[in-house]
Amino acid sequence: MIQQPVLWMQEMLIKRQIHKGRFTIAAKHHITIAEIYESELVDIEKAIAHYEQAADYYKGEESNSSANKCLLKVAGYAAQLEQYPKAIEMFEQVGTSTMDNPLLKHSAKDYFFKAALCHFIVDELNAKLALEKYEEMFPAFSDSRECKLLKKLLEAHEEQNCEAYTEAVKEFDSISRLDQWLTTMLLRIKKSIQEDNDGDLK
Repeated sequence: MIQQPVLWMQEMLIKRQIHKGRFTIAAKHHITIAEIYESELVDIEKAIAHYEQAADYYKGEESNSSANKCLLKVAGYAAQLEQYPKAIEMFEQVGTSTMDNPLLKHSAKDYFFKAALCHFIVDELNAKLALEKYEEMFPAFSDSRECKLLKKLLEAHEEQNCEAYTEAVKEFDSISRLDQWLTTMLLRIKKSIQEDNDGDLK
């Protein structure tokens, strides 16, 4: 167990840096600990806690882009662990903070897209309302492929049409490759259509 002394050392360093008021350095140590939990100890809950702590310190020092990187880690993991309200809150927070930044606003659509997918897994109506909200807040979102995909998926879900759902995802994937996270979320939504269909057959 090489990790334990390393973690203990990191914790000691964090205390020392906080005592000196060096919160950015403390945040970096929290990220190191989070990465150990992430890749070596595979304790995602603990990784989330350290990424959140790092984000808080970065925010306090107004290092927003570093804070956002940590929040996106938290959001991605929270969604995997089915902690959707937390994931939605984080994705929306980062989306809102990037949409007014000329250099980063193209990324905002991804964050709103991911937040909407988390809404969708929980409840179709929530997803519709969230989509309207994002389009209002960030008009550029309306023209994005992500927004158009969401509308097609909502329609397919409403009609309980698994084929239309799969087709829309395939079409999107042929232009922008879906990563593992998006694939997982889209499959969770598709499963809810299949379950509803199975329920109708009984």
